[in-house]
Amino acid sequence: MKFSIRLILFILSFSTFVGCKKSETLKVKEPTNSKNAIEYASGFSINKYEGYSIVTVSNPWPEANKDFTYILKEKNGSIPDSLKKYNIIPVPLKSIVVTSTTIIPFLEMLGVEKSLVGFPHTDYVSSEKTRKLIDAGTVKNIGQNEKLNMEQLIELEPNLIVTFGIDNNNPMIDNLQKSGLKVLIQADWMEQTPLGKAEWIKLYGALFGKEKEAKTLFDGIVKNYNDAIQLIATKKPTATVLYGSMYQDQWYVAKGNSWVAQFMKDAKANYLWANVAGTGSLSLPFEKILEKAKTAKYWIATGSFKSIAEFKNSNTHYSQFDAAKSKNVYTFESKLGATGGTIYYELAPSRPDLVLKDYIKIFHPELLPNYTFTFAQKLN
Repeated sequence: MKFSIRLILFILSFSTFVGCKKSETLKVKEPTNSKNAIEYASGFSINKYEGYSIVTVSNPWPEANKDFTYILKEKNGSIPDSLKKYNIIPVPLKSIVVTSTTIIPFLEMLGVEKSLVGFPHTDYVSSEKTRKLIDAGTVKNIGQNEKLNMEQLIELEPNLIVTFGIDNNNPMIDNLQKSGLKVLIQADWMEQTPLGKAEWIKLYGALFGKEKEAKTLFDGIVKNYNDAIQLIATKKPTATVLYGSMYQDQWYVAKGNSWVAQFMKDAKANYLWANVAGTGSLSLPFEKILEKAKTAKYWIATGSFKSIAEFKNSNTHYSQFDAAKSKNVYTFESKLGATGGTIYYELAPSRPDLVLKDYIKIFHPELLPNYTFTFAQKLN
């Protein structure tokens, strides 16, 4: 499975106000206890205070050796001296550059998509609303994630660039910072729970002064997700499921604690590798897959296949599985945007409620007789 995701840092000088007399010096209160606004996501926290918020991004990439702290300073807000060592971001933002398609739906849901001024490789963007902005020239193509166009970014002067790192060596992020651009590193791609990924909308709510709107939107997604779980509460996970496809000479199946495996568990399916501990994927030879999954009833394939014939022709071994013989193969990756971007990669992280309903429709179709797939497609 692949993911589309990439993101930054910055400094703001701060002035203290001193009264005419020493006894009249205005002192900014040090932060006291504040409840973290994040409930499901494990990769970040938001603590709100009078005039500012503290955002901490933890575990931004595998085996990360540090966390990142950002202070979101509201207009006329005052920052305590103890927090001035961190990156300070004036909010609400007026312009932004993001480097992952997963952020596009968050901006649109909050109604701030017109603040987007740049994106790398804009063909990856599938949303019709943002594609119109790209076609109109208001969203610039700023190169590739690994090699952003620095001169163009400096010319655009975005209030913030949101990007991501893949390990402890991030020369592109270092170059952005050295150029004086404001950067924030986000890590929605590291979340392994459906609702954890979706909760990153609250970060963008905080950046654009739309915390209430973000909470309302997220609470609605949580309700929809939990309502879907209640719909299948009495069902037994009897449907056996094979996941993945061959890549070169290996087969990558989702581990039992991964985002994909959680959807299948919540949809009451018997995913055959659910007991494999860990997140991400497990690489296995074809023989091991066939031995375990030859008689699986369902197959969730990876790839943008349009028909069962195209699917079988892509690998002669696929016809050995019962799910392929009975044409019980589904993919979530076949629906593409106007310029070839995969809609599932872009929208699914922010709308896990729709993903879950797709899975329920596959495994328990009688419960959603009138439901139309959002992402999934059966290969006929």
